[in-house]
This record gives sequence, structure tokens and C-alpha cells, in this order.
Amino acid sequence: MSATVDTHNHDDHDVHHHKETFVTKYIFSQDHKMIAKQYLITGVIAMGIIGIMMSLMIRMQIAWPDQQNAVFEALLGKWAPDGIMDADIYLALVTIHGTIMVFFVLTAGLSGTFSNLLIPLQIGARDMASGFLNMVSYWLFFLSCVIMVLSFFVEAGPAAAGWTIYPPLSALPMAQPGSGTGMTMWLVSMAIFIASSLLGSLNYVVTVLNLRTKGMSMTRMPLTIWAFFITAVIGIISFPVLLSAALLLIMDRSFGTSFFLSDIFIQGEVLHYQGGSPVLYEHLFWFLGHPEVYIVLLPALGITSEIIATNSRKPIFGYRAMILSILAIAFLSTIVWGHHMFISGMNPFLGSVFTFTTLLIAIPSAVKAFNYITTLWKGNLQMNPAMLFSIGLVSTFITGGLTGIILGDSALDINVHDTYFVVAHFHLVMGISALYGVFAGVYHWFPKMFGRMMNKKLGYLHFWITAVCAYGVFFPMHFIGMAGLPRRYYTNSNFPLFDDTADTQVVITVFALIAGAAQLIFLYNFFSSIFYGKKATQNPWRSTTLEWTTPVEHIHGNWPGEIPHVHRWPYDYSKPGHDEDFVPQTVPMKEGEEELHH
Repeated sequence: MSATVDTHNHDDHDVHHHKETFVTKYIFSQDHKMIAKQYLITGVIAMGIIGIMMSLMIRMQIAWPDQQNAVFEALLGKWAPDGIMDADIYLALVTIHGTIMVFFVLTAGLSGTFSNLLIPLQIGARDMASGFLNMVSYWLFFLSCVIMVLSFFVEAGPAAAGWTIYPPLSALPMAQPGSGTGMTMWLVSMAIFIASSLLGSLNYVVTVLNLRTKGMSMTRMPLTIWAFFITAVIGIISFPVLLSAALLLIMDRSFGTSFFLSDIFIQGEVLHYQGGSPVLYEHLFWFLGHPEVYIVLLPALGITSEIIATNSRKPIFGYRAMILSILAIAFLSTIVWGHHMFISGMNPFLGSVFTFTTLLIAIPSAVKAFNYITTLWKGNLQMNPAMLFSIGLVSTFITGGLTGIILGDSALDINVHDTYFVVAHFHLVMGISALYGVFAGVYHWFPKMFGRMMNKKLGYLHFWITAVCAYGVFFPMHFIGMAGLPRRYYTNSNFPLFDDTADTQVVITVFALIAGAAQLIFLYNFFSSIFYGKKATQNPWRSTTLEWTTPVEHIHGNWPGEIPHVHRWPYDYSKPGHDEDFVPQTVPMKEGEEELHH
């Protein structure tokens, strides 16, 4: 543990620095910058590609349900005889797509990459509190990814109970093909994933509390660090609840208990389970599942705060209000989970309580949105790809959030519950917004990670195609949802009632396929820039935060010599009385100058 070393003495920054081999540098690295890259490549890129490919297969199946498709036959083999997708594998694709995108890409990919990269750099620390635990948390994450992907290769196929894994489908191994070995692997993978998340979160919290450089008070931390810090706290509170649900589910499946099962008939035969309740599982799952939305969103919002302030060349509007809204979201996110369960037979009074808390959480979210818009107002806007994705995030956050007001109201929710309206809502507010956060972060901190610049023109192309197609996919879904079309059906051709929605489904799928293709532009830009991109200067965006004071080439311990001291808050852009339009945090205050955010 290097936390005991006095980090302000510049002679010790290579205390445990010895010759690194390929294995210790790139594979079992304990350097937070390398671990951030590992999370980026594994979580965002590798798992992201798998998740997006699944979503495209889901869309193709819904748009052209009974047609033969050579792609299905090639990718799904025995589950798509003659190119027609089997109903069971459709459910499995929905399940694993949801699991991969929510947990592996947006939770681990986003937090793992940017918390690891930025926390030590922006608070002025040599590294994380424990480099070893950081490495272990990545390798547990990697292992859980491998197990999840391998579940596609077991005899009866992967888990197929929806990404929420509700019993009884998940609790009875004989319920359907996707309830067998694949389901067990899903549970094992998630248990390992949660262990990885908890180790990572504990590390982030301890690092932020204990390793800030001199002068870096909590109210001088960038909003990115506030967001990562609070996200880690929410994770520590809520992930163990999902772990308990998974363990109880494993006991129901394998050891004959009945926590989540009661009065079940299979083919007219009554099973011996009694006393359990599937609704108990829903409570446990959503007690993580709702804070999870903010575990995904807050880091993206933190990244956006940083990028919008930097590229507006203005101080972020309402710094204290932003911190308070992050804290309010963290608190409220743990008391709104019941809005996922309005039609589970919940007591109407309890429903009204959850409606109240759900509508309440719109207030801190709106504060953030207004503050972004006010920061942009009359700013000297630098429209680079990172900035475009950040503004795109504010847009989808607002449009997706508006439909949340409908879904958060128990009387209104009953009409559109489990329809495409819900799919549209959470994909916009959580999926697309968080992905925009990932892209914005990659474009902005790419020079810090790889010492080179990404191609701006390709970045613009990537943004505009993605932005148009994202609305092209999820906007029409609101309407077919209001028409009553249920989600998760692998074909709607059996219901004449929904014939009118078939054309809309084709339009949505075409947009989805174009959006999928647009991500190839990003992949090409990303990998070619690592090797051939223009060399980056030390501070390419003329930013005020500490990470841009480190040298371009990575060194062990981040700063050669002493760690810089902090004298001001992180958003001194366009400050009167200074020659430059940005004042780094390391520049001492002049006489008569005051910190704006007090």
C-alpha cells in the first residue's frame, strides 16, 4: 500500500518503481492510467460491440419477423435454422444485451475508465489508494465478462428471463431452455461483477477522501470527481442488495429453498414450493436497479460538466448547486425503486409515496440541466466532438427525462407499463445519454490517455449520424408504446391489432442499422489515432484542471518531482484581470481576487 508514503516529498515517487516487463506494464498493471485503458478496451469497446450487435439482431427480428436472414444463420447457428430466429434465443438476446449494456458497458466501462483515469490526476495523487485492489477489481470484471460471453456456448443457450432475471423463469431450471446452465452462469458472472464493482468503489472513495493534494479542498474538486465519488458511494450502498438477491436465487435454483417461489404449477402439476414471493425479488432487484440508473448517469453528467465549462470558456454555472443536486440525486435514488412495480399489486397508498419521491428526483435533475444551459448561454463555444456529445447528452437527458414524469406517476404508468414507451424512455435517458458521456469523455481525454489527438472531422461525422439516428430509433417508440405494443415479444405478426405498427418498426430498425454502422467510424478513429494521430500538446483544450499539468508521456506517479499545490477552484475561465482566458488551479491567487463559488 503506497498510501502510507508521504506523497509531497518528491524523492519518493519511484519508491516501488522497478523495470517493468510487458506483463507487469500492460496486463497485471497497478498503474491507474493503464487500468483505465483496460476498462476502456474491455468494457466500452469489446463488450460494447457485442451488446450493439445483439441489439441490431433484435431489431432485425422485430422488423422482418418471418423472413429468412443469412446473418442470423451465420451468427446464431442452431438457434436460427434456415435463417429464422428461434423464439427462445430472441429472449436470450434481449436478456444478455440488457445485461451487457447496463452493467458491463455503462457501469464498469464508464466508471472504470474515467474514475480510474481522472480521480488521481484531478485531485493531485500519485495513484489510487490501493493499486493492487484496483488491479484485482479489473481482473474480476474481465472474468465476469468472459463467463457472460461463454454462456452463449452452453447447450441450452444463455439466460433468457429478461435482464431483470425475474423468478420463476430464473428460479426454476426447467422453466424454459434459457433457465438452465446459462442462467447459472449469468448469476455467477454477476456475483463476480459485483465484487469487482465494490472493490473499485471502495478504492475511489478512499482515494478522494485521503489523497487530495495540498489546497484541494472538497469544494475545489472538479464536478467530475464529485460525480465519481458519489457514484461510488451509491454503488457501495446498493450493489450488495443485488448480490443478496443473486445468492438467494442460486439457493432457490440449486438447494431447494423457496425465497422467491410459491404455488407454482407446471403442466397442471403443482410443485412443492411454498411460502416465497417473486415480488420480494423485484424489491431486491430494483433496490439496486434504480440507483443503478444514476450509477450510470452521474459519471456521464460529471464528464459533461467538465467539458461544457472548458469549451464554453466560462465558469460552470452554479457549482455549489451542482454538488447539492448530485447529493440529492444520490439520496432520492434509493427511495424511488417502487415505481418499477406499480402493477405488481402494490398497495395504492405505497404507490402514491413512490410517485411522490419519483417526481421529486426530477428537481435536482432539472437543476443540472438548467445549469448546463446557463453555462452554454453566451459562452465562447468551441464546437469540438467532445462538446457536441456533451450538448447531445443534455438534449437526450431532457427529452428522456420528460417521459419519466409520465412513467413515475402510478395512474399514468399503468397504461404504458411494459410497452415500447418504457423502452424509449430508459434508452434515451440512460442508454443514449450515458453513451454520449462515454464518447465525450473519450474525445476529450484521449490526448491524456494516448498522447495523441483524435481526428476531428471523423468525430463530427460520428456525432451527427449517431445523434440523428438515436432520435430516429427511440422517438417513434413512444408512439407505438402509446398504441399499446408490448416489449420483449419476438414477433407481433400474430396480433392483427398491431399490424399498423409494423412499418414504424422497419423505420426504427433502419435507423438502428445506420447508427450501428456509424460506430465503425468511431472505432476506426479510435484505433488509428492511437498509432497515427497528431501528437498532443500538454494542454490541448487549454483547461484549468490538474491532469493537464502532468507531462504528455506517462510516468509512474503522474508528476515528476513535487505534486502541484492547488490555489483556486477548477473553473476559472475568462476571468477578468488575467491575460489568458483560463487560469490553472495551480496558479496562486492575486491580491483582491476572490473565488467565485463561495
